[in-house]
Amino acid sequence: MEFSMSNKIRTAIFGVGNCASALVQGIAYYRKVNRGDSVAGLMRSDISGYLPRDIEFSAAFDVDSRKVGLDLNEAIFAAPNNTRRFAEVTATGVMVHRGNLLDGVGRFTKPMIPIASKPPADVAEVLRRSGTEVALCYLPVGSEEAVRWYAEQCLQAGCALINCMPVFLASTHEWQRRFLRKGLPIIGDDIKSQVGATIVHRILVDLFRRRGVRLDRTYQLNFGGNTDFLNMLERERLVSKKISKTNAVTSQIGREISEASVHVGPSDYVEWLEDRKVCHIRLEGCGFGDSPVSCEIKLEVWDSPNSAGVVIDAIRCVKLALDRKIGGALIGPSGYYMKSPPMQFTDEEARRLTEEFIDNHNMEQMAQVNGTKEMAAVFGHSTQAND
Repeated sequence: MEFSMSNKIRTAIFGVGNCASALVQGIAYYRKVNRGDSVAGLMRSDISGYLPRDIEFSAAFDVDSRKVGLDLNEAIFAAPNNTRRFAEVTATGVMVHRGNLLDGVGRFTKPMIPIASKPPADVAEVLRRSGTEVALCYLPVGSEEAVRWYAEQCLQAGCALINCMPVFLASTHEWQRRFLRKGLPIIGDDIKSQVGATIVHRILVDLFRRRGVRLDRTYQLNFGGNTDFLNMLERERLVSKKISKTNAVTSQIGREISEASVHVGPSDYVEWLEDRKVCHIRLEGCGFGDSPVSCEIKLEVWDSPNSAGVVIDAIRCVKLALDRKIGGALIGPSGYYMKSPPMQFTDEEARRLTEEFIDNHNMEQMAQVNGTKEMAAVFGHSTQAND
């Protein structure tokens, strides 16, 4: 039986890990938020009339036998998930379906993830029948084949996609055009947390540049205790993640800098940290009269809740694009919410473009157009997508 659409934002989840847990808990936690409320953890309570409680989960997919077949409210707390439990979640009526494995489980996480014996669901059909409007990709880092396969299911089912993973979809011309042709919006790639390592590092780099300090060397070292960090011990799965995080930082320098002078990326797995993430950032440069300038910072966060507030905003922006019949990559929101968007801006510029998108100004600038040349004409400067 086909699902009857309502004013809710019907949202599906690919990968019921810690990030999904934080998001589902967050929708329950902020269910009483009203327009105009200012509350910790949300960048905006109201986006063009849509509140956090308007996000309604429609489908979920995973391969872990401890999650498949459970209601989403139970699956988000199943092992190996280990993020904070900060909200009680009532039954959602959404059963976790068996997803398609492909390359979704790496060498180091394989021993701790029992694969469900059920055959994979027809994902596109589930998305259609559940009335899904927006899908979230929360697959493990390194799941290149699986992320692209799930993106294909979105195109077949006719639903929008928010790619929270460092697999380059929204930032490549091929996928931009495919979503544009279908009239479906996409935000991507690789979620940028609210106050995470990437945005703190970017803002410090931008500060050096704006204040006339030449950045000569910088590093960012991250470690944590969730399965994401365990998975990233397999360096072959880390390639896209390292590119994404590095480019997010170097895009703010404003000049060429040697690869040897920049190191950005996950460094180790410490099991007892659970879903906490620790980040060490250092910048070295030269100021007035070539006088040395250095800055060091340590940041500690709960990793998955740190991204959930951003995703809540991204879902609502995609819904606005659907309402306004805008397809393709959403330039402003992708720049603000993601590490590897189709175009890199400073975070303040991306915030302004996102505000304009939400307020329905300069709408033609927010949708992806066909090709780098046309994008440059729209925005008044050159750009380079990740081909």
